[in-house]
Amino acid sequence: MKNRLKLKPLIWRLSLVFLTATLLSAQAALAQEEKQFNFSVALNSDQFFGFYPTFQGSYGFSDKTALTFYGIHWGGGTGANWGNWTEFGLGANFQAGEGLSINPQIGFLGGNLLSSGTGGPAVFGDGIVPNLTVNLLKEKVEGQLYFGYYAPLRDEAPANGTTLSYIHYWFNIGYRASQFFSFGAHFEHLINSGGSNVETSTDVYQWLGPYVQFSKPTGGPFARFSFGTDLVEGNDSFFKLTTGFSF
Repeated sequence: MKNRLKLKPLIWRLSLVFLTATLLSAQAALAQEEKQFNFSVALNSDQFFGFYPTFQGSYGFSDKTALTFYGIHWGGGTGANWGNWTEFGLGANFQAGEGLSINPQIGFLGGNLLSSGTGGPAVFGDGIVPNLTVNLLKEKVEGQLYFGYYAPLRDEAPANGTTLSYIHYWFNIGYRASQFFSFGAHFEHLINSGGSNVETSTDVYQWLGPYVQFSKPTGGPFARFSFGTDLVEGNDSFFKLTTGFSF
């Protein structure tokens, strides 16, 4: 009996050590999970697409690869006239070097912009968007290249109507004056590249101008304002405002 009584404090100590180790392991695993998962949301506005919230996220499988996903609520602005146009996609991100990442993705659309030129019903499978984003983030330099091809998946165009397809790309490069403030140049081009009754491609806009960005140094909220000229004949200027939060 005495030996059993003596063993009890030892058992309690071992149990306490095991419980503490378990809690620390769980906390470390949770911290690792949080480190692997990233998510950001943004509110955007420009004079062509109108107001459109976006989100993007990733889950890292290693230091160099991650699953990515994104969504664009085009229907929040001009897209409300495009059958509540919505885009959702998946892809993978690859670290190609210090501060350089490459993110191919493929998106799917709901609405009626591509499938009928806004002339038909809003449908799921309005179009497909293979796209590529290349990000550069170094101590003093930042930049981004995006290219996407918007192609119709269905033909719901009424008589004398048309499907539509678009090429959309942009490029910006900037100088990070500090972790709080950066500035640079932005070029963006949207092309109506064709459709079932579209014989030649046309430029919708070609925006060129400076941008300024403000970011919380430790991460989180950010705001960017871009503005300048539209190089397409008959157009005037452009303005784009983005604000968001990275988790």
